[in-house]
Amino acid sequence: MSKFGDLIDVEVPVLFEFFTEWSDESETMHDVLRDVAAAMGDKARVIKIDVEKNQDLAEALRIKGLPTLIIYKSGDMKWRQSGELDANTIIGRIQEFV
Repeated sequence: MSKFGDLIDVEVPVLFEFFTEWSDESETMHDVLRDVAAAMGDKARVIKIDVEKNQDLAEALRIKGLPTLIIYKSGDMKWRQSGELDANTIIGRIQEFV
């Protein structure tokens, strides 16, 4: 958990995608998030976390639906949503916190 704290306690927005390898929706989001990361450059970070490999973290954050997207900035959760979104919607959300 302390490693997660290090990831979220930064000045740029950090978008997390919580996913599993077997989820079709999660697989679709991987391509979308590549586009988001490319568009945001160094203004934000995009990090994917496999809930099966990080069960304690997923439980602590009460991740239920997949994929779940969460934006943190300066250690605070700013936005959260489960389900698929398009790249432009996600970029717009991140830009609110840049």
